[in-house]
Amino acid sequence: MCCEWLRCCGGGEPRPRTVWLGHPEKRDQRYPRNVINNQKYNFFTFLPGVLFSQFRYFFNLYFLLLACSQFVPEMRLGALYTYWVPLGFVLAVTIIREAVEEIRCYVRDKEMNSQVYSRLTSRGTVKVKSSNIQVGDLILVEKNQRVPADMIFLRTSEKNGSCFLRTDQLDGETDWKLRLPVACTQRLPTAADLLQIRSYVYAEEPNIDIHNFLGTFTREDSDPPISESLSIENTLWAGTVIASGTVVGVVLYTGRELRSVMNTSDPRSKIGLFDLEVNCLTKILFGALVVVSLVMVALQHFAGRWYLQIIRFLLLFSNIIPISLRVNLDMGKIVYSWVIRRDSKIPGTVVRSSTIPEQLGRISYLLTDKTGTLTQNEMVFKRLHLGTVAYGLDSMDEVQSHIFSIYTQPQDPPAQKGPTVTTKVRRTMSSRVHEAVKAIALCHNVTPVYESNGVTDQAEAEKQFEDSCRVYQASSPDEVALVQWTESVGLTLVGRDQSSMQLRTPGDQILNLTILQVFPFTYESKRMGIIVRDESTGEITFYMKGADVVMAGIVQYNDWLEEECGNMAREGLRVLVVAKKSLTEEQYQDFEARYVQAKLSVHDRSLKVATVIESLEMEMELLCLTGVEDQLQADVRPTLETLRNAGIKVWMLTGDKLETATCTAKNAHLVTRNQDIHVFRLVTNRGEAHLELNAFRRKHDCALVISGDSLEVCLKYYEYEFMELACQCPAVVCCRCAPTQKAQIVRLLQERTGKLTCAVGDGGNDVSMIQESDCGVGVEGKEGKQASLAADFSITQFKHLGRLLMVHGRNSYKRSAALSQFVIHRSLCISTMQAVFSSVFYFASVPLYQGFLIIGYSTIYTMFPVFSLVLDKDVKSEVAMLYPELYKDLLKGRPLSYKTFLIWVLISIYQGSTIMYGALLLFESEFVHIVAISFTSLILTELLMVALTIQTWHWLMTVAELLSLACYIASLVFLHEFIDVYFIATLSFLWKVSVITLVSCLPLYVLKYLRRRFSPPSYSKLTS
Repeated sequence: MCCEWLRCCGGGEPRPRTVWLGHPEKRDQRYPRNVINNQKYNFFTFLPGVLFSQFRYFFNLYFLLLACSQFVPEMRLGALYTYWVPLGFVLAVTIIREAVEEIRCYVRDKEMNSQVYSRLTSRGTVKVKSSNIQVGDLILVEKNQRVPADMIFLRTSEKNGSCFLRTDQLDGETDWKLRLPVACTQRLPTAADLLQIRSYVYAEEPNIDIHNFLGTFTREDSDPPISESLSIENTLWAGTVIASGTVVGVVLYTGRELRSVMNTSDPRSKIGLFDLEVNCLTKILFGALVVVSLVMVALQHFAGRWYLQIIRFLLLFSNIIPISLRVNLDMGKIVYSWVIRRDSKIPGTVVRSSTIPEQLGRISYLLTDKTGTLTQNEMVFKRLHLGTVAYGLDSMDEVQSHIFSIYTQPQDPPAQKGPTVTTKVRRTMSSRVHEAVKAIALCHNVTPVYESNGVTDQAEAEKQFEDSCRVYQASSPDEVALVQWTESVGLTLVGRDQSSMQLRTPGDQILNLTILQVFPFTYESKRMGIIVRDESTGEITFYMKGADVVMAGIVQYNDWLEEECGNMAREGLRVLVVAKKSLTEEQYQDFEARYVQAKLSVHDRSLKVATVIESLEMEMELLCLTGVEDQLQADVRPTLETLRNAGIKVWMLTGDKLETATCTAKNAHLVTRNQDIHVFRLVTNRGEAHLELNAFRRKHDCALVISGDSLEVCLKYYEYEFMELACQCPAVVCCRCAPTQKAQIVRLLQERTGKLTCAVGDGGNDVSMIQESDCGVGVEGKEGKQASLAADFSITQFKHLGRLLMVHGRNSYKRSAALSQFVIHRSLCISTMQAVFSSVFYFASVPLYQGFLIIGYSTIYTMFPVFSLVLDKDVKSEVAMLYPELYKDLLKGRPLSYKTFLIWVLISIYQGSTIMYGALLLFESEFVHIVAISFTSLILTELLMVALTIQTWHWLMTVAELLSLACYIASLVFLHEFIDVYFIATLSFLWKVSVITLVSCLPLYVLKYLRRRFSPPSYSKLTS
C-alpha cells in the first residue's frame, strides 16, 4: 500500500515509460514538474532549517540553555533581558540574512522557469512557460534557444534533415553535435500532422548517462505499424542550445529526471573552515569556564548546596564565551560581501553566499573548467606553414595576392592543367600556396547555410551565394575557423550538400566538385579524409588532414614536419597536417570496389574498412601545416601566474579532447615552458594502471595530463597512490571528464589533503564541482547562467579571480581573525575582573557589574570601535596584487591559531587583573567607587587596544572611537544607580583611572614597538 502511494506521488523507483505524442494526459505514471530549484529551504522548512543550522554551533546552543536557566529563581543573576536580548538579536540577524539569500535564489529560479516556449496543440501553437511543460508535449525550439526538457527530436526546418546542437553547457565539449530527427516524423508534410498520427515513444528509465540512450518510436496507424529504434543521435537534452534551424521534439523527461539535473548534486549548506576554527576555540573557552567555576566552588570547600553554586558561577562567568562573537562575525561577512560587490576593479561580481568570504583567503587548490572559463571558445587561424616559408597573421595579405595571381593571370587556371604536367618541375610559390589553400577549403565537414537578412530572402541568397547572409555550420569550431580563413584569402566555400561542393574563386568563377567519399574524423583515427572530382577537368584528388602523430607516417619523407609541429604546439596552437594524393580513374574505381565490399562484410567490418582506407593513405604529398588558436579569455596568463606565485595549485578539469586540453594548458601557461608534460596512457585494467603509475612516479616536476576513463580506473584500484602523486604535480589536466567525475576529484582532494579547494566554471556541467568545492566561483558565460547561479561567488571574467582571492579573500580572512580574537579578548577581560572580584570577596557568586553595565559594555560602549576592525588592512590592494607571495603566508592559518589565541588570552588576563587590582588598591571608602574606577578604566583600555591593533586608519575608525567615548560620558548621567556621578567629576578619580589604564596598556605598546622593530612581519617590509 505504502509503495503504491509513493509511486503515485512521483516517488519510488524510476521505470521505463511510454509517451504518446502530443497527449500528456495519457500517462502511465506520475512525472515531476519541469522546474529548476536551487533553494536550500522551502516555505515550511525555512525556520526550522535555519534554527537547526544555528544551534548546531556549540556556543549558540550554550547561550540558549543559559537564557532558559534564568527562568529558574535559584539561578537568576539579574534581569532576564541581559540574556534574552543579545540571543534574540543574534538569531534575528541570521534569519534575516538567510531569508534575503533565499528570496534572491527564488527570484533567479523563477526567471529561469518563466522562459516562454511554443507548444503544438490541436488549436495551433500556444505559448507555455518552461515550468509548465509536461511529458508528452510537442515543443517548438528556435535557433539559439535553450532546450527546456529532455526531448526526442521529431522534425527540423533544415533542408538537409538534421540539426546541430551546442552541448558545452552539458558536457564541456566545444564541438557541435549532429542530431537526426525520427525519419517517420520528418517525412510528414507539416509539423501539425504530428498531432494527426497515433504514435508513441518507448524510453528507458531516467538515468545519469548523457552519452547514451535506448528507446523505440512506434506509429500505430500506418499499415503495417512502423517501428524505429532511437539512440543518442535522436535526443535533445535539456541545457543544450539549438545551433541550426527550428526543431520540434516530444518531451520525455522533466524536472529532477533531466539528464543535466541528475548530473548535479544537491546544493549543500557550506560552513567555512574559519567558523569551525572559531567554534573550536569557543569549546576551549567553555572548558576554561567549567574549570574556573569548579575552582571557585572548591575554594569554598564545596560548602552547602554547592551544585547550585557551580551553576551560579557558570552563569556568572558566562561572559568568557562572547555571545556577540557570532553577530560581529556575521555582520563582518555582510560588510565583506558589500565591499566585494562595490569593487570597481571587478565589476559585476556577485556574492551569492555571504557566509564564507574568509574561505577565499586560504585556497590551496583551484580547479578550473576550460571551455568558456579559460578560453572564449572562439577559434582564430594563426599560422600557415609550407616548410620553407610560414605565414602569420601579419602576412596573410601575401597569401591573398598569391591566390589572386593564380586565378587572374592570362594563363590557364590550374584547374585546367591535366595530370600530364610533370611534378618534377619545381612549382612556383604561388601554386604551392594555392594547393595548400585549396586543400584546406575542401577537406572538412562544413556546410554553408543562408539566412534572410531583412533585405534578401533565404531562397534568393542561396541562389546568389550572398556573402552577407552566409553562416558556416560544422561540428567543430576549428573547422569553421579554417573555412572562414580560406574565404578571407580568396577561396570561398559557397555551397555544399551530400554529394557536391562549390568554391568561388577571386575571379568570381564557381568551381564545382563532386564529393565521392568522406572519411569522418574519429578519436581513434585522429584524421579525416575526402575524395573529390573536379567537374571541369575530371581530376580526382584525395585530401587528408589530421594530427601530426598519425600524419607523420602517412606523408612522404621530409625533414621539417616534426620540428615545426613541435614549435607551433609550444605556442599553444592546434596543429593540423594537410596532405593530398592525385588518383587516376582506375585507381579510384579499384578502391571503391574494395571499399564497398568491406562495408558489406559481417565480421570485423570496421577493421576491414580501415584496412581499405589505409591502402590509399601512403606516400601522400605534404602540403602545409595549419595552426589555429582557441582565443584565451582576457588576462588568463597573468592571473594563472599570480595564483601560482600565491602557492595555489591549478588543476584543469574539462570535458574536451586531450589534444585541445593540452594546447590550452600550454597556451595559458598553466604548464610553464620548462616543464615536461606526462600524458597518462589510456589504461583499462589494474595491471596497466599499475605500470603507468610507476612510469609517472619516476618523473619529477612534471605536469600530468590524464583522460577521464584512465582516471576512473586509477581511482578504482589505486586511489591513494594516484592522489598522492597528482598532488605533487605543479599542474594537472583532466580531459573528457564527466560532470560527476569533476565533483569526485574535488571531494578526493578535500579528503586526501585537508586543504581548501575552489572550483571555477561557467557551464551546467560545472555545477556539481562548484557545489562540492569549499568555495565555488561561477563565470557568467555567453551560454546562460547555470554555473553562476549555483556558485557562492559569481564573476564576469576569469581574470577577476586574482583580485577576488589576493585582495578580498586575504582581507576578509585577516579581518575576521583580528575581529574574533578581539571580541574574545573583550569578554575575557571582564571575566578576569569578575574572577578577581569574587576571589577577593570570599568567593561570593555576586556579579561585579549589574544590568545595563554588562549589556552596554559589549554593545554601545565598545561595539563600534571593535567592529571597525573589518575596515582594517595591512597593505594596499595594489601591493597585495603585486606580491601574491603575501597570500602564501595565510595558507598556514597563522592569523587565527592556538598560538595567537593564547597570546590574546594572556593579554586579557594581564589587563583584567591589572585593572581590578588597581581599582582595589586605590579603593576609596565605598564599593560603588570600585565599579566606577574599574569600569571606566576597562572601557578606556578597550578603546586603546583597538587603536593598538589597527594597522591602517580609516576615518570611520576614528569616528567610532570618539563616538563610543562620547556615549559613555553621556550615559553616566543615567547610570547613577551603578556609578556615583559626583565622584567621577573629582580629580582623584581622573588620576586613578589614568594610572590604571596606563599600566594596563603601556607595556603592550612597548612590546608591539619592539616586535615591529626587530621581527617585522613580511607585509610591513613592503609598506615601509
